[in-house]
Amino acid sequence: MGRIIKSISFKHRCTRKTVNLNKKRRKKTYHKQREAGKAWLFLLPSLIGVTVFVLLPFADVIRRSFYEAMSGRFVGMDNYKLVIHNAAFLQAVRNTGRFLITCIPLLMLISLILSLLLYNQRKFESFFKTAFLFPMAIPVASVVLLWRLYFHENGLLNVLLIHVGNDKMDFMNTDKAFWVLIFTYLWKNTGYNMILWLTGLNGIPNVLYEAAGVDGAGYWDKFRYITLPKLRASVYVIGILSFVNSFKVFREAYLISGDYPQESIYMLQHLFGNWFVSLDIQKMSAAAVMCVILFIAIILVFKKLDRNEE
Repeated sequence: MGRIIKSISFKHRCTRKTVNLNKKRRKKTYHKQREAGKAWLFLLPSLIGVTVFVLLPFADVIRRSFYEAMSGRFVGMDNYKLVIHNAAFLQAVRNTGRFLITCIPLLMLISLILSLLLYNQRKFESFFKTAFLFPMAIPVASVVLLWRLYFHENGLLNVLLIHVGNDKMDFMNTDKAFWVLIFTYLWKNTGYNMILWLTGLNGIPNVLYEAAGVDGAGYWDKFRYITLPKLRASVYVIGILSFVNSFKVFREAYLISGDYPQESIYMLQHLFGNWFVSLDIQKMSAAAVMCVILFIAIILVFKKLDRNEE
């Protein structure tokens, strides 16, 4: 009889513990759901804004890419075929691709080298940071005026060339305009990327370098086996930001050269601007969809490369 009573009492205690445990779990679940609800409540205005001003307009762009602009007639893939065989579009894609392939690796390499030099130079760190970030604070209109002063046919650079006995160059109306645009991009964004690299470098524990030094590792070995592996996350972020910022250099090119610049710097931004002015909606819609798909593909490639490195 006593054993039966003890067994019933034990089962009763176990049941009470189970009930209490379930209550605690329900409370935690309720608390998490409540916190998630608050988070969604705060995010709701931004989500509504993105949906109304970004997602819905882009969905309409996708729809328009399959229709004729004036008649509203469904034409299927004809708009895409028209864009692919358009000479101006192909030239703009080539120039934009060439610009990205050239300027992004250069920017990341130069800014990394400068950040490594500045990381070991603590005395004048604040001065150099301010100096390299200063180009970002200069308004675009001032940059354009400065560029005209330097790169015009009768500008300061040509005055110097004539002074040393060389012929003057028309920088903005020859293929040299492309390298002027590259220089503008590097000059504008090097300081920003350098700060991002410095953030990644400051996140690496000094203990690792000290231990490597004790083992006899040199500067190159420390950089190869400690710095580079620890900067993988920074490489992904800085690469994406450099890619996005590369499209902002269009403002300088447009203000210097107008709607139809020298052919080496005729970018996709010029093309979309000209099609928008001429209300060539069906071409612009198809080209926009293709560019967004390409942009997403590049982001996915960056992410896959980052995962493979890990």
